[in-house]
Amino acid sequence: MTTAATDPTSLSPTARHLWIRSRGLLLTLLLLVVSGVVLAALQSGEQHGRLDPRSADRTGSQALARLLAAHGVTTQVVTTSEDAAAAAGPDTTLLVTDPNLLTPRQLAGLRTATAHTPGRTVLLAPGPATLAAFPLGVRAESPFDVSARRPSCSLPEARRAGSVLLGGLRYATSSSTADGCYLSGGLPTLLRIPAPDAGRDTVLLGSTDLFYNYRLAEHGNASLALQLLGAHKHVVWYLPSISDPSSTQDDQRSFFDLIPSGWSWGLLQLAFAAAFAALWRARRLGPLVPERLPVTVPAAETTEGHARLYEQANARDRASAVLRSATRTRLAPLIGVPPAHAHTSDILLPAVHAHLTAAYGADLHTLLFGPAPADDKALVQLADQLDALETSIVSQERHTPREHPDR
Repeated sequence: MTTAATDPTSLSPTARHLWIRSRGLLLTLLLLVVSGVVLAALQSGEQHGRLDPRSADRTGSQALARLLAAHGVTTQVVTTSEDAAAAAGPDTTLLVTDPNLLTPRQLAGLRTATAHTPGRTVLLAPGPATLAAFPLGVRAESPFDVSARRPSCSLPEARRAGSVLLGGLRYATSSSTADGCYLSGGLPTLLRIPAPDAGRDTVLLGSTDLFYNYRLAEHGNASLALQLLGAHKHVVWYLPSISDPSSTQDDQRSFFDLIPSGWSWGLLQLAFAAAFAALWRARRLGPLVPERLPVTVPAAETTEGHARLYEQANARDRASAVLRSATRTRLAPLIGVPPAHAHTSDILLPAVHAHLTAAYGADLHTLLFGPAPADDKALVQLADQLDALETSIVSQERHTPREHPDR
């Protein structure tokens, strides 16, 4: 091997080059780790979700829970449909903050548990699927914006509260005894359906804004919320969750049901980050730039390297095919065969026979177009025979007198 006379500097990447190439990815990973730690630290305290009576956040309901407690109404927070059905005893108010998360089986269980129990059920923004599970004879219509609305009904609680922030879903019913208040587009956003047998009445609210901490002091929100939930001395505050074991449609829970919902969002964020990092790195890759090799590699060494690779892979079929093809390619111009027919046995073999002065001992068809050798020894023998054949024809061509073109 001969050393190139050009730049002798090693092409191995240095520590500085590695840092320049990978610093962007490392900084991105560091930012993700720091963000995860900060989020975990912020959520490690007494943080609760939307409409949670223990939450002091803007969309929590701690202010309403304290207002109820000041009026002698106790609040029990439950997170499963079984606990809600068990706690919704006589003279209780069952508040379902997100009934649309419940399955038909969960809704049927709540309906059965409260069907003959005196009290009140308050459903916040129930959709068509929820109303179909409750036989109330009510249908949900398209929602409207939340704004301050007047009662426009005879319901005592609404008349005492006055204007409140309501909107969202609207409800239509054919019942003549139902109280529809706070109309939006001619349909009520608050609908009270009395109990048929002096049992439990049902209140539907089209939106949840008036229960939020930051909305409670506006207009008559506090008054209406207190009257709706404070009609009885005990409130069962049900916070539905997709992690509720009874939310599955059958008794078998899949692996994905056991994964907390927060992990799904975390994995989604990591997937987006990985995709953006891949796009960022791909944009930095320009077109291929040819470079001079630092050394000159002789062709013999390349041939020997290929041979060793064939030997390690036991690729005698591939090696023999390469040897035979190269021999046929070199023989064709020596014996007057066009290159296009160098690998056609019917044309090449007669021409080879014509240029051999004496009878050739080996079978030319087997030698030039035969099967792969059975072992390495046969492969070496094939190479020797091909070399001998080519040498014989070259020697014959050198000793054959050529006629002068003028003769």
